[in-house]
Amino acid sequence: MTGSEVSPSFRLAYVPGVTPAKWVRIWNERLPDVPLTLLTVAAAEAPDMLRAGGADAGFVRLPIDRTDLSAIPLYTETTVVVIPKDHVVAAVEEVSVDDLADEVVFHPLDETLEWERRPGLPAYERPATTEDAVELVAAGVGLLVVPQSLARLYHRKDLTYRPVTGAPESRVALSWPEAETTDLVEDFIGIVRGRTVNSSRGRAQNPPKGKGTDKDVAGAKAARDAKAKRKPGAGASGKPKGKGGQGQGGQGQGSRSSGTPKRGKPRRRP
Repeated sequence: MTGSEVSPSFRLAYVPGVTPAKWVRIWNERLPDVPLTLLTVAAAEAPDMLRAGGADAGFVRLPIDRTDLSAIPLYTETTVVVIPKDHVVAAVEEVSVDDLADEVVFHPLDETLEWERRPGLPAYERPATTEDAVELVAAGVGLLVVPQSLARLYHRKDLTYRPVTGAPESRVALSWPEAETTDLVEDFIGIVRGRTVNSSRGRAQNPPKGKGTDKDVAGAKAARDAKAKRKPGAGASGKPKGKGGQGQGGQGQGSRSSGTPKRGKPRRRP
């Protein structure tokens, strides 16, 4: 980590279609004293916003220019085609890109999918936004291919969607300025990756156990010595006795711990 200062708040940007509610809830539980501010940003503008310091981190759609940015890919979305409910495609479970060859397919200016060859017939002009394109689909003048989260975001009762095979997919990633990998950014990375509060990769919640002070070490040594003296079989000097109550230096002076006392020869009376 390159930063250690705690900010008064954490600013999180996210592009349309991403739902950060789960991660925000966990943040509020773990860091209740650090407010999290949500910022909505267009997918094309998100990288520049992060580089300019407009947010501490953000959910973006890959690919992006990663100059000065770090990014962790999180998940890949299903690509779908948005259609009117009475359209013939609504009768099947999924379609291929080739199935859309004779259909007018809108390609809005804020499109998030990268095509080598765009499907379908081009519209007379490109809608400015994905939301505008959805309105045109509802008008029955064309179709729209988008990540599934955008189809849900701009859902209408008169529209539905079906998965498209052979289409590029959108990947969502967590990104942040590479030079600003602060403690709070690390905290949010841990939340997104599902780490627990006590994870070894997270910041320590309790002070780490060290070797202790000289006073602590001396106290521990004294306790060990006292324990050794209390062990069974130890003499007054703390040294184990030999056979028949003999210490290591010879015959003991106290009573024998075991064995039968030796009897001497009776003396003759004069």
